[in-house]
Amino acid sequence: MEKTEPDPAFKPVRIAVLTISDTRGMDDDRSGDTLCERLQSAGHVLATRAIVKDDRAAIANRFREWSADPEIEVIISTGGTGVTGNDVTPEALGDVVEKRIDGFGELFRWISFQKIGTSTVQSRADAGVLTGTYIFVLPGSPGACRDGWDDILKDQLDIRHKPCNFAELLPRLREHEGRDAL
Repeated sequence: MEKTEPDPAFKPVRIAVLTISDTRGMDDDRSGDTLCERLQSAGHVLATRAIVKDDRAAIANRFREWSADPEIEVIISTGGTGVTGNDVTPEALGDVVEKRIDGFGELFRWISFQKIGTSTVQSRADAGVLTGTYIFVLPGSPGACRDGWDDILKDQLDIRHKPCNFAELLPRLREHEGRDAL
């Protein structure tokens, strides 16, 4: 008889939500509200939440600050992923990321295509790792936040999801740091 490993217990992940917007405030941030409600309903911890203007340096600085905070394991941003002049969130991510997770944006656009058709090409959803912290960059609509959370992140941030998930890799994201110092 084959021995099977028991399913691991659910482990809440500490998640920060960052809205990128020149016009939104906490009272009308429906995209940020959507992410906060969904992650907490799934049993995760909202570590912090903020709104930052569409400014590449400010976004990159917030990614750096939050990635350096041991109380934050994941950052999910919403907004600034389009193609207009003010949309600079993917560039800010590129300024700081150590490793890209290309499949995240590809999968997001495939899921989005099923719902909004070719308009999904305007999304530059992206993801990467910085100092052992996952950063996921979603478009700034509540629908896009629902799609990103419900169809990707809900499972990938749940350690019980099989065959593999991002949550189980959290303890290993910084393992290269000791070798890099040699």
